[in-house]
Amino acid sequence: MTAPKTTAPKVLISDALSPAAVQIFKDRGIDVTFDPSLGKDKDKLAAIIGEYDGLAIRSATKATAKLLEQAKNLKVIGRAGIGVDNVEIPAATARGIIVMNTPFGNSITTAEHAIAMMFALARQIPSADLSTQAGKWEKNRFMGVEITAKTLGLIGCGNIGSIVAERGIGLKMRVIAFDPYLSPERAVQLGVEKVELDDLLKRADFITLHVPMTEKTKNILSAENLAKTKKGVRIINCARGGLVDEAALAALIKSGHVAGAAFDVFSQEPAETNPLFGLENVVCTPHLGASTNEAQENVALQVAEQMSDYLLKGAITNAVNFPSISAEEAPRIKPFVALAEKLGSFLGQLTEAAVKGIRIEYEGAVAQLNLKAISAAAITGVLRPFLPEINMVNAAMIAKEKGIVVEEMTREVAGNLESVIRIVVDAEDMPRHASGTVFQDGKPRIVEIRDIQVDAEFAPHMLYVRNADKPGFIGQFGSLLGAAGVNVATFSLGRDKPGGDAICYVAVDEAISDELLDKIHEIPMVKRARRLKF
Repeated sequence: MTAPKTTAPKVLISDALSPAAVQIFKDRGIDVTFDPSLGKDKDKLAAIIGEYDGLAIRSATKATAKLLEQAKNLKVIGRAGIGVDNVEIPAATARGIIVMNTPFGNSITTAEHAIAMMFALARQIPSADLSTQAGKWEKNRFMGVEITAKTLGLIGCGNIGSIVAERGIGLKMRVIAFDPYLSPERAVQLGVEKVELDDLLKRADFITLHVPMTEKTKNILSAENLAKTKKGVRIINCARGGLVDEAALAALIKSGHVAGAAFDVFSQEPAETNPLFGLENVVCTPHLGASTNEAQENVALQVAEQMSDYLLKGAITNAVNFPSISAEEAPRIKPFVALAEKLGSFLGQLTEAAVKGIRIEYEGAVAQLNLKAISAAAITGVLRPFLPEINMVNAAMIAKEKGIVVEEMTREVAGNLESVIRIVVDAEDMPRHASGTVFQDGKPRIVEIRDIQVDAEFAPHMLYVRNADKPGFIGQFGSLLGAAGVNVATFSLGRDKPGGDAICYVAVDEAISDELLDKIHEIPMVKRARRLKF
């Protein structure tokens, strides 16, 4: 028997990307469309985006909320570069779209540009070049300063900042860094002194910025902070426009407090006008931080590999809105993601009152896996009956917004089973819980409901019945299903003790009608019956 053909994932590249990157998609079996002009034509892009599973972009394409409304099948956006300012991440997250960037592909290039700008500023190279080529010989006009023994202040010491730190130390500079996420151990390893921002502003001869644009970093060099800087300081920004109050900086350059500035990024781009333009000893470049042949090739290849791995294997690398899952982890995690989502869905469909908390317990081998995606699937399953828009990407965020407390617990031992996931839903009326596992066939199963042992697979249509364990129930129940023409696929029973509480979990070929559900409730032993859909 021939296996059915699976449709290859479709990726649209709407900005200029390396031919080698396009070839990577093709070699991996991706159906790729390369149209670098689309990024500038939002209407044409919106008209076709619904056909694609992936969108690979640079900076020209704007992945707005309005565009994403048309992206019915989109699963991943890959940004070839570090900045994702042109992607509305909350809108992508709400739709379950993974947003990836390539934070390491242009780190060296950007760091080198910051160092080059520092040299250009220190020795007034651009102005001296223009003067000399104009036939002037103004040797005494361009008096520079040495880099050696000066204090270099880094605002941000992550991927790019740490490279700048290493280069600065190589130039015999004293390097200090303000970065709340820089550990003391990492600072020692880099050879930098970790300081507070006010201390950096007071001591640095050169200040260079290497932080993303966030609410906390916007205007981090405000007029107030710029006034705290050491007289004669020089400021370099090759990170993001908007980190510096450009008007306030221009005023301080004119007053002589700041000796100069070198900017590759601006608050408004393209920067046709800016308060810094035309000032003495200001060096400006048009966002060239990542503009080297090596960097452009690296980020293009990297984003193609990342997107292919996600679409084909489920591996998640450098996502800005979801935890990473390696290509090696993905096959092992996938069946437990399915189990957690279905187990959560089972409990969510049984829950009518508001959910206050969700506890996910991992026992055995599963506890050693990367649990973020599995927990996200569990939350999604529990809450989807109440919140149809929830998905694995936005699940944790939505739970937090709703005030739902999510807990994870791990145990090394899982009793007789290799791995067990147990979900407890704390609802306002009562808690509900169930456990499941994955056997060697890779199929998820429920193995415990309300402390009653069962062994049941999931099916698209199921019927869950709580009943008293008394003779005659199975006969009456089976007769009702038979009389209604309902075909039973699997039939699982369990009880806590003879004559006590019992459950019946049945997979059927089609949905149970309201009329049949009412008749099931008329069986004297039945306490509750619910139809479920997976």
